[in-house]
Amino acid sequence: MGPIKAAVYDALIMFLWMFCVSTVGIFTPLIATAINVNGFAPNVLITIGLIASLIFIFSIICDALGGASFNPTGTAAFYASGYGGGTLLSMALRFPAQALGAAGGVLAIMEFTPPQYKHMLGGPSLKVDAHTGAIAEGLLTFLITFTVLWIIIKGPRNSVIQAWLLAACTVAFVIAGTGYTGPSMNPANAFGWAYIHNRHNTWEHFYVYWISPFIGAVMASWLFRIIFPPPAAKVKKA
Repeated sequence: MGPIKAAVYDALIMFLWMFCVSTVGIFTPLIATAINVNGFAPNVLITIGLIASLIFIFSIICDALGGASFNPTGTAAFYASGYGGGTLLSMALRFPAQALGAAGGVLAIMEFTPPQYKHMLGGPSLKVDAHTGAIAEGLLTFLITFTVLWIIIKGPRNSVIQAWLLAACTVAFVIAGTGYTGPSMNPANAFGWAYIHNRHNTWEHFYVYWISPFIGAVMASWLFRIIFPPPAAKVKKA
């Protein structure tokens, strides 16, 4: 797949992902009320179930689109680990496309969400100083990147189990980073929400939600590559 087509597909999948995943915060309490459960643990389980469902569905869509991605750090991680394809040129096109798709998805969900539920929408926000936030976002992205690489490359082959593991880990890291940066662990996701609040063009946003996550993701990829070297490329005999 060419780099331009990959960028277009990434923008599309990022738009759809932001539109859908943003509703998890709305549907979690609605489902909890409908089944008459309350408390932290039941809500976490419902959230994991919703995200796992989305990951499972979007994995199928991404595969159908030739490997489309809804996380720039994920794209970079698979490339740096040696397990993914693509080129530096394709990523230079895909990252901006993912950011634009995320902004479009946030604008769309804000437009179509009924007024009584709009207060339940929101993205990552910095709750500490920029340096602490950058460290937290970088560390969390490092951890989730290594975890995702292991689950997808070395973990169970069953796609449903993979989706549940990815969702559980994502929710766990989000809970761990709530008091610091949100967290995002996805630069395009952070950009989408920052855009509607006109914070997308600040140094603080770029530092915390772009530079640090990419450093964390690439370092995790390199560590994963050392521990689990990718298969050697086969050399064709003349």
